[in-house]
Amino acid sequence: MALLAVDSMRVEFGGIVALADLSFTIDEGQICALIGPNGAGKTTMFNCVSRLYQPSSGTIRYDGRDLLALPAHGIARIGIARTFQNLALFPALSVVQNVMVGAHSRRGSSRDRRVEALALLERLDLAHLAHEPAFGLPYGTLKRIEIARALAAQPRLLLLDEPAAGLTHSEVDELARLVRSIRDEFELSVLLVEHHMAMVMSISEKIVVLDFGTAIAVGTPDEIRTNPLVIEAYLGSPA
Repeated sequence: MALLAVDSMRVEFGGIVALADLSFTIDEGQICALIGPNGAGKTTMFNCVSRLYQPSSGTIRYDGRDLLALPAHGIARIGIARTFQNLALFPALSVVQNVMVGAHSRRGSSRDRRVEALALLERLDLAHLAHEPAFGLPYGTLKRIEIARALAAQPRLLLLDEPAAGLTHSEVDELARLVRSIRDEFELSVLLVEHHMAMVMSISEKIVVLDFGTAIAVGTPDEIRTNPLVIEAYLGSPA
């Protein structure tokens, strides 16, 4: 059984169709990427999974349960965590305090959460910044802090919304290695929205290509590279 199963998902905003009958699955331990141009519906899909949006129709099942029956505040408790396209850290809090926020839905003492947060920062090579305020830190560092905060929720499904945006080439390569390693180490499934195609092709096991809210292709990186619909949509047809 798939960990996440999206079936016939449709989202409309005032008559504008953002997603049209979208269906795909993510298996346990899989890295799946959603790709497509701006406005294709990728972040809308993320917002449905994290319960910020209510679909017009369709179903989302997570580990066999109806995800759409849950409120937004119940998502972290069942094992789903996410990062955001625009950073959503607390600049006045220290780095370790920002990471501790990710564990808010879990039981345990503040001391235990702090110890766990420090361990995550150590794992992501950020321990030296634990007591620094988040404000003013380099953008690539803030992206890693946001990933650490999501991991503090101890998710089974990690949603990464354009984690490579604004990063340098070397930072993107480092991020790709990080995503693979945390998937393996923390036994996660990953749903990734990303425009950096080299990263998508290097780490994804499944790719869902959206165009105008519709999935025009679903497959492995090799299948997506050679799919005529994808080539036409993004590279243009030969004259």
